[in-house]
Amino acid sequence: MSRKFSRVLIVTDAWHPQVNGVVRTLMSTAHELRQMGVRVDMITPALFKTLPCPSYPEIRLSLTTSRRIERLIEQMRPDALHIATEGPLGWAARNAAVRHGWQFTTAYHTRFPEYVNARTGIPVDWLYRLFRKFHRPSAAVLVPTASMIGDLQEHGFSNVTYWTRGVDHEIFYPRCEQKPIDPANPIFIYVGRLAVEKNVEAFLALDLPGVKWVAGEGPLGAELRRRYSDARWTGVLSQPELAELYSRADVFVFPSKTDTFGLVMVEAMACGLPVAAFPVVGPIDVVGDSGAGCLDQDLRTACLRALEISRSAAIAHAKTFTWALATEQFYAALVPLTPIVSAALAPQNEITHPQKEVTYE
Repeated sequence: MSRKFSRVLIVTDAWHPQVNGVVRTLMSTAHELRQMGVRVDMITPALFKTLPCPSYPEIRLSLTTSRRIERLIEQMRPDALHIATEGPLGWAARNAAVRHGWQFTTAYHTRFPEYVNARTGIPVDWLYRLFRKFHRPSAAVLVPTASMIGDLQEHGFSNVTYWTRGVDHEIFYPRCEQKPIDPANPIFIYVGRLAVEKNVEAFLALDLPGVKWVAGEGPLGAELRRRYSDARWTGVLSQPELAELYSRADVFVFPSKTDTFGLVMVEAMACGLPVAAFPVVGPIDVVGDSGAGCLDQDLRTACLRALEISRSAAIAHAKTFTWALATEQFYAALVPLTPIVSAALAPQNEITHPQKEVTYE
């Protein structure tokens, strides 16, 4: 690697107890960086008082100021700063960095303009204008797929850089690689948030043979359970439990049209599940023409065709995704922070763990 960073600070609004691809990505990346000998500190909502996000109480919004985040950054004295999300912590860190002329990188994990539009009706163009403002000072905007890079560039983003995703193959692997499909009773499964932007009802409303399984929670959970009581609902599961569930199903259905990547698709394929999805950003890049799934504008057609795909094809494709490779891309995109320690901050005042959850394993 061309640069050497011994201390990396990641600022994120997405953290435990949230269960989603952003949290999993950041945890896996931090773990891989530590394996490389890099110290990783985190500024997360665990450090602050929080309020529930309107219409989505599972997400907590941190109550803090840019000045407080500035002091934390100075105390941690990182070699590189990465701002992972566009929430209150992300904006506070971004504003502090701009004020001091500190270099930093950002990431575009989630298509918030489309999500917020789906929930509130606020025009997507207005929201993209706000997000362009957030990311404009970033030395590199890290994006998980080539399609998403093109999409953001069309919306006026610059300095967009590729950062793929991985899968933990020690957890997500086939428990029964040669599992036969019961043609009369196949199992179709969805895993993810139960929210309007995930388009889950497009799956639940399909006329399919067999049964439907759903793992996850979210704002639409109660309503969807009531309307589709014939489905099997498992709630939120641990990663090993998810791997077991994937291994018992026959097709993974990914109905979202707004995801930037769709980490669950890779985890499902690693357990031997072919994917059925719409041909949109995310599935196009993760599955594409790999032969590990079927993409079709008719989701029912995609589901039925995916039943014909071998589990071995899905497993083989999933092996091309690793967190080690993804983290190398992340590390290569980092930029050195300009000197940040103010004259008033003496070296002896440095703190290594200024809060109860600075670092996570």
